[in-house]
Amino acid sequence: MLTVSTGKLGAANLAFCPMDEVESISVGLWFNVGSRYEPQGLQGGAHFLEHMLFKGTRQRNALKISQDIESKGGDLNAFTSEEMTCYYARMGADHLDLVLDVLFDMLWNSSFPKLEVERERGVILEEIRMYEDQPTSLAMDRLNEALWKGNSLGLPVAGTPTSVGAIPRDKLMQFWKNHYHSQTTTVVLAGNFSEENVRKKLAPYLNKRVGPTATPTYSRMKPPRTRTLQVLPIVKPFQQSSLALGIRGYARKNPKCYAEKILSVLLGENMSSRLFQSLREQHGLAYSVQTSTNHFYDCGAFYLQLGVDTANILASMKLTGKELRRIIMKKPSLAELQGAKDYLIGQTKLSMESTSNRMMWLGESLVGLGYVEDLKISMAKIQAVTPEQVSLIAAELFQPGRMVLTCVGPDVTEKLLRSAGKELF
Repeated sequence: MLTVSTGKLGAANLAFCPMDEVESISVGLWFNVGSRYEPQGLQGGAHFLEHMLFKGTRQRNALKISQDIESKGGDLNAFTSEEMTCYYARMGADHLDLVLDVLFDMLWNSSFPKLEVERERGVILEEIRMYEDQPTSLAMDRLNEALWKGNSLGLPVAGTPTSVGAIPRDKLMQFWKNHYHSQTTTVVLAGNFSEENVRKKLAPYLNKRVGPTATPTYSRMKPPRTRTLQVLPIVKPFQQSSLALGIRGYARKNPKCYAEKILSVLLGENMSSRLFQSLREQHGLAYSVQTSTNHFYDCGAFYLQLGVDTANILASMKLTGKELRRIIMKKPSLAELQGAKDYLIGQTKLSMESTSNRMMWLGESLVGLGYVEDLKISMAKIQAVTPEQVSLIAAELFQPGRMVLTCVGPDVTEKLLRSAGKELF
């Protein structure tokens, strides 16, 4: 299906996916470090650092960094998550030299101007406030805080106003020196390029910056020993209540993830899913109904999110509980299961038509798993999931002691959420 090659250049990892039929390239520089790796006193630092690498180098100021890419019709961006960070650009294939020069200039030569540090601190504080004003974002932040209580996974990736306000410039720069060098770099390209040519162009950049060889460390998640559902009401004067149910699931390399993903599709990842049909189409209780999964090195989560009127919380949870119990007690039919499999495989094939998506898939695989699994193998594992496995996974996941129920909205009380939680079982 795809031509993919992986390897190393010096200490750096490489992944290439040539696409001769396109005229663009997507380049990503990945690092196996995120908010989980922040030391004491640097909460939000990984995300702060991501912002700062756009603010100027010895060769380019912030404006020139963006102009050099955008003036050629390209896009430049980055993201920070709990376990990885990526800086990426998409441009016409004839601008490969420029893309590499800008990205590595940002990564290796950032100057951290004092004025820009303080200015960007204010920008990040506004970003945090923006998320606090978004019910779904606020609900998920508080949900993860409770789901991963006592672990760095429970802290917001962007930090808090207090933590971001206290991060000093020298600690940002030390974090950068410790975690951003050729030994920690994964370079990913997808698009129209020659692998031999790219290797020659990468060599000077990857030989330029070396750093400590120590593997980044994080605190492993220890699931709490509880048999009860935890509830977390958050009263806010919004027009709607945003419910978020989090369930402690499986680590990234756990083979159960395939059945868990199919379970998510069956319950709420598209318009034909059970919860969408029940809550929205049949009963008109919600506009937004969604399930999803997320995986880390040592743990993972299954999520359900929906937005309803506060008066409809109990009814929504009653219908949700009915569907959760139904998929445990009665395995899905072969036809319904195949539909979920075809959806997953079809969505994957559609996404692979984009150079950006291929680059993201390669990077997330190589950094997250340590290897790139052949898509044919991945699809075969999806096809191998049985109805019995889906029901067994559902029974294993949908236990009160694995769950946290959060709700952000008007007139939300702990009593109301506890009553809603009882409807799930």
